[in-house]
Amino acid sequence: MEIIDVRRKSDFDAADSTLPGAHWHDPAKLNEWQEQLPKDKEVVLYCMRGGAASHEVVDALQASGINARFIEGGIQAWLEAGGNVQPK
Repeated sequence: MEIIDVRRKSDFDAADSTLPGAHWHDPAKLNEWQEQLPKDKEVVLYCMRGGAASHEVVDALQASGINARFIEGGIQAWLEAGGNVQPK
């Protein structure tokens, strides 16, 4: 499984933590990095609150044959549920 942080750049820059093992990719530049993702692994995405950024990226990745899904509620919900994070 690959974990991708797709928070908007301003949200990512303002944050002090990320999910363990996550890699940040700018959702505004999806066309530049989507082809680098594995098609043989599940890709899990998250943004700030599980809104437009996650939905748009997941839809685009699924359309290109990538097994992608997102964390409902984003990193905010993850934290509220007691999920683990690490410093960026």
